[in-house]
Amino acid sequence: MNPLWIRLAEFSLSWRRARLILLSVLCTGIFAYDLYQDQILQCQIIPGTMTLPALEKKGDIMLGGLFSLHDMVVEPSLSFTSTPPATQCTRFNFRTFRWMQTMIFAIEEINRNGKVLPNVTLGYKIYDSCSTPHQALKAVMELMATENNPGVKGKTHHEATCRESIPAVIGDGGSTQSVTVAHFLGVFHVPQVSYFSSCACLSDKNKFPTFLRTTPSDFFQVAALVQLVKHFSWTWVGVIAGDDDYGRGGANIFAYEVTKLGICVALHEIIPKNRAQSTISSIVSKIQSSGVWVILVFAVEQDAAALFDEVLRMELIGIQWLASEAWSTAAILSTPRKYHDILRGSMGFAIRRANISGLQDFLLRLNPSSSDASEDPFLAPFWEEMFQCSLGAQAEDQKHNNEGKPPCSGTEDLRSIANIYSDVSQLRISYNVYKAVYAIAHALNAMRSCVKGNGPFLQQACPDVDNIKPWQVILHIHFTQDEHIYFFSFTMYDLVNWQLMPDGKMEFVTVGKFDETTAASHHKLQIQEENILWTGNQTKVPLSVCSNFCPPGTRKAIRPNFPICCHDCVVCTAGEINAIECARCLPEFWSNAEKTACIPKQMEFLSFSDTMGIILMVISLTGVFSTCFVVFIFYCYRATPIVRANNSEMSFLLLLSLILCFLCSLIFISQPSKLSCLLRHTAFGITFVLCISCILGKTIVVLIAFKATLPGSHVMKWFGSMQQRAIITFCTLVQVIICTVWLVVAPPTPHKLMPRDSPIVILLCDKGSHLAYALVLGYIGLLACLCLLLAFLARKLPDNFNEARLITFSMIIFCAVWIAFIPAYISSPGKYSTVTEVFAILASSYGLLCCIFAPKCYIVLLRPEKNTRKHLLSKTSASKRF
Repeated sequence: MNPLWIRLAEFSLSWRRARLILLSVLCTGIFAYDLYQDQILQCQIIPGTMTLPALEKKGDIMLGGLFSLHDMVVEPSLSFTSTPPATQCTRFNFRTFRWMQTMIFAIEEINRNGKVLPNVTLGYKIYDSCSTPHQALKAVMELMATENNPGVKGKTHHEATCRESIPAVIGDGGSTQSVTVAHFLGVFHVPQVSYFSSCACLSDKNKFPTFLRTTPSDFFQVAALVQLVKHFSWTWVGVIAGDDDYGRGGANIFAYEVTKLGICVALHEIIPKNRAQSTISSIVSKIQSSGVWVILVFAVEQDAAALFDEVLRMELIGIQWLASEAWSTAAILSTPRKYHDILRGSMGFAIRRANISGLQDFLLRLNPSSSDASEDPFLAPFWEEMFQCSLGAQAEDQKHNNEGKPPCSGTEDLRSIANIYSDVSQLRISYNVYKAVYAIAHALNAMRSCVKGNGPFLQQACPDVDNIKPWQVILHIHFTQDEHIYFFSFTMYDLVNWQLMPDGKMEFVTVGKFDETTAASHHKLQIQEENILWTGNQTKVPLSVCSNFCPPGTRKAIRPNFPICCHDCVVCTAGEINAIECARCLPEFWSNAEKTACIPKQMEFLSFSDTMGIILMVISLTGVFSTCFVVFIFYCYRATPIVRANNSEMSFLLLLSLILCFLCSLIFISQPSKLSCLLRHTAFGITFVLCISCILGKTIVVLIAFKATLPGSHVMKWFGSMQQRAIITFCTLVQVIICTVWLVVAPPTPHKLMPRDSPIVILLCDKGSHLAYALVLGYIGLLACLCLLLAFLARKLPDNFNEARLITFSMIIFCAVWIAFIPAYISSPGKYSTVTEVFAILASSYGLLCCIFAPKCYIVLLRPEKNTRKHLLSKTSASKRF
């Protein structure tokens, strides 16, 4: 079941069609309807009704014609107290007049040839619709009210029905006029063949069952325009339409189709039919403020002219105009020089150009002095407009054309004036008219050539050639001459470019074509870009975007409350690159400076090439050399009292451990590897324990040695050389066990630390077990604290033999360094945590070296008088006295 709204729409459509017919009859007073039994609708002309001027020539079969020979109608002031004056049409259109003459030319060619319709002549009756729907409706109603039909023999006036009067109508050109006419003719099943009505709405066979055309539907024109916009990457376009079925329908389809491609319509405006300057000025102002540079004008040439007049007045330049086929080759826009500056470079699609042999001579045959000129009501206004003169007596009925014009002789030569009327270089719509006539002629011939028993009707019957019904003509309108004529699809266009020639004339240069029949969609539109001249006579394709293309390394950020084509360019954040949107690189990659590609992150570690690494290496090696220098001094002065008094064996072992402490810091200054990670903390932990163990041993010996001087004390025998070595070995062995377990259970391994928002990969050693690392440092701290405690207890021993004070200072420095190391290490980022650890190792090593050995070296080298046994004993005795 159809939805309610569809049924309501169908009812509304039926009521609209019925109301149109009823109003047409009531308002014009032309028809009087009588319904006879078993007879269809009859009609006759009411006496006294004012008829429209028509160009008529009798024939066996009459064809109707509708052409907009004038561009507008002067609306009379109606008083409703007297008979309305005759309709006055203004602004004669030479282009449409050529179309009308082409219809006459085709009919006379068919009659003269005799092959298409042998033994039958075609006649015609042509009206001027004046580019308005109501005038077109009045004209077609008069066509249908023909009082006698020479093509129907043996019929009286009352037997000649409306549907028998004219078998087919050619026209009208405008879509709005054709919609009105098609509604009317559809009621009587009279075929209408339009040559220029391209509105897509007319393809609906439910509404317009008898409408046919030799021009493409706007569906195909819009498809071509959409492909054109897409081809040149225009994403910000404007659409301006005429206020009629052609303009509104085509513009709406275009806006819908381009939106599906992601193209934005910057403005969508309507040119009013009254062409009010205030409204059109508002449209031009919106163009100026929108920032759009490519605008499609989907309107008839008269509406387009009104727009461009205002564009000229407001001095709007630089717009790339796209033309719909209604004005893509319009002479009223291309001929006046005033439009040349704004319209040169315009581009649009036009119906394929063709040649009609003999047409130009036929057009130039007209002359008011000819014998049949008096029967042509359109010749006088044509002649007066062409030569800007007055034909005297013939022009008395056209007073609005006579004012201020010189008289015409009637002998003027049409060849002397270059005009769109006689220009046959751009036969496009004229060829459609030509094909329409031949289509009907071949249909009539097919009907007359029908063989009984092989006809298209019930029981294969043939039509009665003496009583041709219009609905029978519809079934036969299809023929092949030079090319196929399709009444439901026409798919070839020329892409024309308006180029201003050196002689000041505007030429329509074909720069491409659109062929819907091409299978590959990307080959349907073919353009020779090198032949195009754009607006301002430029060769570079104009740019029309709401926002400029975002440069590499940026992304589009849609502006709130703006179309999707309007955006800001936001720089991609570090670590992101721009493809369509900013995309984050993989963790081990980082964006380059332009943010266009991901490159491997820079590896960061404490290396020998870094400034910091070089400084630490120099400090470390300086410590090594300094310790070696102390070893050398102690070795040279090993027999002196001050060296011997401080247990030279323990001192040399302590100096060796300090050398190892300085050297182990160098293991940290390199790229982490499996081996270096295994050695870093274990070597550091063991060497420092060895160093502290030596100090611990020295402290215990010093403390016990002086306590052993007490009477009856035998403590010293328990702290000889053997016991000292045992203490050092035991303390060191504990650290070795801790490190061994660490390496077996959870050994340190190289690790890559890849911060998400950093361009570097930090290479460091993962400790494996933080508990093991804490035990290593804790054990070192425990021994250091024990040394500090013992040294503090021995602080009052005699100076000359008291090494405890020096040890106390060294341990205070050692403990202070490592206590400060913990928060500094935790808070240091990247390789600086390693720097902190190396600095702690070097600082504590220098503290031990300087505090313990610097004073002794000072006495040995600079104060040798104090390096004697007597001096040491004197100090001891003095101490005892106190």
